[in-house]
Amino acid sequence: MYIPSAFSETDVQTLLEFIKRYPLGLLISFGQSGLLASPIPFLYRENNGRPMLASHLARANPHWKDLLDLKECLVVFQGIDGYVTPSWYPSKQTTHKVVPTWNYEMVQIKGVPKVVESADWLRSLVGDLTDSMEATRKSPWRVDDAPFDFIDSQLRAIVGLEIDITAIQGKWKMSQKRPTDDAKGVVRG
Repeated sequence: MYIPSAFSETDVQTLLEFIKRYPLGLLISFGQSGLLASPIPFLYRENNGRPMLASHLARANPHWKDLLDLKECLVVFQGIDGYVTPSWYPSKQTTHKVVPTWNYEMVQIKGVPKVVESADWLRSLVGDLTDSMEATRKSPWRVDDAPFDFIDSQLRAIVGLEIDITAIQGKWKMSQKRPTDDAKGVVRG
């Protein structure tokens, strides 16, 4: 990812918090089936001190089969984003040297994928993922609220995914290169 220094976020803790706040990642890989992309929710975990992402894919999704032979994949997490009209810049009135742009937050992770088919691992992942997503609800739903046999049948329809993280990058493009008054204009807009 191209990241000018003004937009670079390098604090790993900040990047991991971002993933927790925006857990839907776009899993991208290039394998036997060509270029594939699947939007799936991820959890950040550590395995023996190694940073990793955990998730699952529908068994019917052919993407997981390509991952069996791959040494690397990419996951993109997108935060808030939006179009920026030049009309929000006060400098438009004085210099007219303005153009539209797009502001956004993004984290990209490269890693080594590993497909996991263990029923116990999947049950644990689905429980942890559900607990994470339900954590802010007044009455959180838990996997144990559904019949065991039903959950078991659902687990047979998915495969697990672990990604050992090898690189993490963050880009916060939020009008940092604009004059202060223009940046304030974007906030007001």
